[in-house]
Amino acid sequence: TIRVPKSGDRVYKTECAFSYDSPDSEGGVYVCMNTFLGFGREHIERHYRKTGQCVYLHLKRHVIEKVPGASGGALPKRRNAKLFLDLETNGDLNSDDFEYEDEAKLVIFPDHYEISLPNIEELPALVTIACDALLSAKSPYRKQEPDSWEEELQASKHAKTLVQLDNGVRIPPSGWKCSKCDLRENLWLNLTDGSVLCGKWFFDGSGGNGHAMEHYKETGYPLAVKLGTITPDGADVYSFDEEEPVLDPHIAKHLAHFGIDMLQMQVAENGLRDNDIKPRVSEWEVIQEAGVKLKPMYGPGYTGMKNLGNSCYLSAVMQAIFSIPEFQRAYVGNLPRIFDYSPLDPTQDFNTQMAKLGHGLLSGQYSKPPMKSELIEQVMKEEHKPQHNGISPRMFKAFISKGHPEFSSNRQQDAQEFFLHLINLVERNPVGSENPSDVFRFLVEERTQCCQSRKVRYTERVDYIMQLPVAMEAATNKDELIAYELKRREAEAARRPPPELVRAKIPFSACLQAFSEPNNVEDFWSSALQAKSAGVKTSRFASFPEYLVVQIKKFTFGLDWIPKKLDVSIDMPDFLDINHLRARGLQPGEEELPDIAPPIIIPDDPKDEVRLLYFRRSFLVALDIDESSVMQLAEMGFPLEACRKAVYYTGNLGAEVAFNWIIAHMEEPDFAEPLAIPAFGEVVSSGAAAFGAVGLDNQPPEEMVAIIISMGFQRNLAIQALKATNNNLERALEWIFSHPELEEESEPALDMMDLENNTNANILAGTGSEGPRIKDGSGRYELFGFISHMGTSTMSGHYVCHLKKEGRWVIYNDLRVCASERPPKDLGYIYIYHRIPS
Repeated sequence: TIRVPKSGDRVYKTECAFSYDSPDSEGGVYVCMNTFLGFGREHIERHYRKTGQCVYLHLKRHVIEKVPGASGGALPKRRNAKLFLDLETNGDLNSDDFEYEDEAKLVIFPDHYEISLPNIEELPALVTIACDALLSAKSPYRKQEPDSWEEELQASKHAKTLVQLDNGVRIPPSGWKCSKCDLRENLWLNLTDGSVLCGKWFFDGSGGNGHAMEHYKETGYPLAVKLGTITPDGADVYSFDEEEPVLDPHIAKHLAHFGIDMLQMQVAENGLRDNDIKPRVSEWEVIQEAGVKLKPMYGPGYTGMKNLGNSCYLSAVMQAIFSIPEFQRAYVGNLPRIFDYSPLDPTQDFNTQMAKLGHGLLSGQYSKPPMKSELIEQVMKEEHKPQHNGISPRMFKAFISKGHPEFSSNRQQDAQEFFLHLINLVERNPVGSENPSDVFRFLVEERTQCCQSRKVRYTERVDYIMQLPVAMEAATNKDELIAYELKRREAEAARRPPPELVRAKIPFSACLQAFSEPNNVEDFWSSALQAKSAGVKTSRFASFPEYLVVQIKKFTFGLDWIPKKLDVSIDMPDFLDINHLRARGLQPGEEELPDIAPPIIIPDDPKDEVRLLYFRRSFLVALDIDESSVMQLAEMGFPLEACRKAVYYTGNLGAEVAFNWIIAHMEEPDFAEPLAIPAFGEVVSSGAAAFGAVGLDNQPPEEMVAIIISMGFQRNLAIQALKATNNNLERALEWIFSHPELEEESEPALDMMDLENNTNANILAGTGSEGPRIKDGSGRYELFGFISHMGTSTMSGHYVCHLKKEGRWVIYNDLRVCASERPPKDLGYIYIYHRIPS
């Protein structure tokens, strides 16, 4: 069946869905005239067998040498300028000696019957129209093109006349949370009154509770800026009134009203404007090994990736990922099966695109050295014939970042955040019996101690990254740093260029020591005291992963809101032994904190009638108050309503627990007031903090779990639903009803679910019981690779990756893959260690 592409159809005419073949490749690309998917010569038969579609448009670009005597210096001419408007030209091509010739043919399977185009006389009108529409179709990645998102934004009509209240609000550079529900992600600063509130929630469980929108409906204050997106170039601004992202030409002034002087970010440390001084490039030179003649590497595992515009973070992470045997086996080893069982649209399938990328990097098909004769000819002519080495991960990036507000943009991103995003997708898209992300997963034992009662609580959570603080106070070259700072200030006062940089030299042992030291717990509620108290937390490894990912926490904010990067040198070891950080569990003489949850804080008046009705229908049954416990307390002489509240707020855990609540709340003025059960949504909107368990072990609050269990659901399913919805009770119930198949999962598999408690709340454990979930072993490691960042912020700069392959270090710098001569192991941002076999 032949279709004419419509405006919403994606036409893949420049890249195969299963490989990196393009019209430039030897076999060209075949585009299905029904699905508009492109296929290379090796994969077209699979699509024909699977779908029965038999008509394809074959596109091929020829690069030919010009005939002597042709017009020198002219631009490459095209036989048909409409064919490949979106096909990138090779920048190395010498247009004086070569030209393009584009060719299009209709190919009919299974006989491979070819009809050259254009052929208006012989083809039906519908076929001719379909061919013309396909050839002129825009790139499916048009929204991914650099800066296109900025061009679509319009200045808000409120920006120029925005009223800002003089209420004395000042926004700190970090530690934000929603003023209504204590969420700490997806936060928006209202530019009129300075309120910090959460955004709307999304169906994947991310986002917030919509308090920013509720605030607009109550106040009419129209503009808000997303915290965490503010850079010297602007910020993400949303207009509630106009219902779309907008530009705020006066954003610097509006932010300065709340103490955020972001214009200072454009001023260098010595007070001179960036264009008045030469940029400091030493970090860039050292990490990229500039000034050293590096030998290019070719063949399997040495394939570069094109930078699509601030996509180096993706390239660096994926090069490291596909250097790990478990990922190679899972995706490239299973490539035939993954491709054969891929959905009808393989461009929208995670495992297919992972297998495609892995094969592109590891096959060597896109990393071939030039022939000796070509090298001699190039030297003689001092020119470069077109080399099509490396791959362009455009289709992979478009899919993996779909729906993500940051990775779908063309802004620079944090490689650590992308790594967790990738692991999330790997977890959610199982491939075969082996889960390759198992190699990164480890258990963390957290020991929390009440400083007053000295009692302890041990919890476990899952993590994928060991985050090491930078112990600046342990620098070994403090005298040099003091001298440098004096010279820098003198240069600043005299308005001279700064002196040569002196980096703080930090011992790795000091960073490891800082990691293992106890940390204070904010808002710690001691179940032993039934009140808030001082608490400390210590983290240890309950298991050691096969591959240990270590992040150096170099990025921070100054008090002036200027993002800062700690430009330090850390003597990262080639061999690492962290066996001394192995968890030991409850020790003799230690007494555990009582398993009692904090009191529930209930908002005052229910507002949402719809949610109230939903609450009464689905929720009241679950909150039946244990009247026997109420009567036991009332017989002690306490007011009846106070007893009802005590039992209610402690989740029907018994008269003894409720009695402790009464003792802690007797002095409150509304102690004996009647119990007012809030609307369902109001319970949820108070967030995890209302239920009091967040901050200890990241487990869903026990009261929420108990409520869902009392409705007849299994405990593990309740925990999984709460994690998937960021501890939002209402959405957790909706999540359960939308995943009925999970109710039938086996108990062992659900027990494994209980282990999945990661800093990335969206990462869920697999539901299968096959295969080990935790690959424990020795804590002795050898350095396998590291990712380095150049620049002052994760929102700018450049990433490169160094990997140890076949006994030597290799640098991956976008398309350039070379043998490393001086790997800057002391300047890395993310390090990957491989366990040494016992």
